[in-house]
Amino acid sequence: SWGGDASHPDETYLHSSALTCDMYNPQVGMYHPGNVGGQEHEAVYVDPSSSSSYPGSDDCFEMEEEVEKRFYPMVPVPHVPKINGEIPSLDEATMDHERLSDRLRLYELTENKVKGDGNCQFRALSDQLYQTPDHHEFVREQIISQLKSNREAYDGYVPMAYDEYLDKVSRNGEWGDHVTLQAAADKYGVKIFVMTSFKDTCYIEIQPKVQKSNKVVLLSFWAEVHYNSIFPQNDAPRLHTAKKRRWWPFSQHHH
Repeated sequence: SWGGDASHPDETYLHSSALTCDMYNPQVGMYHPGNVGGQEHEAVYVDPSSSSSYPGSDDCFEMEEEVEKRFYPMVPVPHVPKINGEIPSLDEATMDHERLSDRLRLYELTENKVKGDGNCQFRALSDQLYQTPDHHEFVREQIISQLKSNREAYDGYVPMAYDEYLDKVSRNGEWGDHVTLQAAADKYGVKIFVMTSFKDTCYIEIQPKVQKSNKVVLLSFWAEVHYNSIFPQNDAPRLHTAKKRRWWPFSQHHH
C-alpha cells in the first residue's frame, strides 16, 4: 500500500524551486505567510489526557554533532503554497518514497508511521506534540481555532471562500495542507521541519509568527501521499513506550 490518503484529490503541497538537491548540501524551503493581518497568535498547550503535556527544556534532546552539521547548514529556498496538488502515479510515488527513505537514512531519522486515513498530518503532529497520534482530533480542533481566530493571516492563501475552507478542513478524515501546518506552527509557537520527497527540496522549514519555544516539530512528507512523525534514530526505541519524548532544540545559529 502506498498510503491510505492517496485517493484524496485536495492535498496541498509547496511548489519546489528549480534548484537541485545535493544530498550533502541540500536545499531547504522556508515558508511563512509573513505579517499578514498583524495579529497576535496565542498558543494553547492543553493535552486532552494530561495537565502538563508540553515538553519543557529539561526534555530537550541535544542533536548529535553529525546530524546537526548536515541538517542545519542549508540554503533557504522560498516556497509558495499551492492547493490541489496532483496525486502522483504509482511509479512516481514509488520513486518519491525511495528518495524520502534515502534522505531519512542520510540524516539518521526514523519514522513513526501513522495511519493513512485522511488524518495523517494531524496524527503526525499529535505524535510530536503529545507523544501519541491518538489526539489528532484535538490537534485539528486547535488548528481550526487558530484559523478561525486569525482569518486575516491565512485567507489570502486559500483559493476558495474562507468559511467553505474552514468547514472542509474541520471534517474528520479531511487532509491537512500547508495552510494548516502554518496554523499549527503559529498556534503552538514552534518551528516545523518537514522532510520531503520533493526532487528539488529536501526539507521545508515552517516558521511560527511568534516563536514561543525552541522546540522543533519534525515531520516527513511523502508528497502527495502521506505524513509521518520522525525522530533521531537513537530515540527510536522510545517511540511507542516513552511517557515523555525528547525534542530537538532548534539551533538559532543555523542561518
